[in-house]
Amino acid sequence: MDQLFPYAHIAAGVLIICVGFVFHWIGQFVCLIDWDFATKIGLAEKGILPEYRVYEHAIATADVAIGWIYGIAGLGLLLDTEWGYKLAWFPGVVFVYHSISYWFWTRNRRKSAHRLETSSLRIGWSAANFATGVLVILVAWNAS
Repeated sequence: MDQLFPYAHIAAGVLIICVGFVFHWIGQFVCLIDWDFATKIGLAEKGILPEYRVYEHAIATADVAIGWIYGIAGLGLLLDTEWGYKLAWFPGVVFVYHSISYWFWTRNRRKSAHRLETSSLRIGWSAANFATGVLVILVAWNAS
């Protein structure tokens, strides 16, 4: 496969596993199973309004339903398989979506005077998802 840069598939695979599988899938799975525990260890926000918690639960459900694919895509890239590059499109696009939706979701919450996260968390989480998504898309694109 053509590479964007040497070992780009390794970098993209590791990022998919870390950002997607660990933070999104495992983190959201913990939130679904035990919200109070997730709050205690910092995965879920304390003091969230009930109407926001309904939304957060829905997002956690969606992430858990599709997030297992991230681990498989990351593994496929680490193994440099053809199917890994094809499957990598999915997490790449979802990470870009996550970065944009999180940015505007938190902006709208701030406008309604419900600010829980810090600015550095907002910037960091959005940037990590966006950068990972763009890199993964470029790696998958370059391989096709």
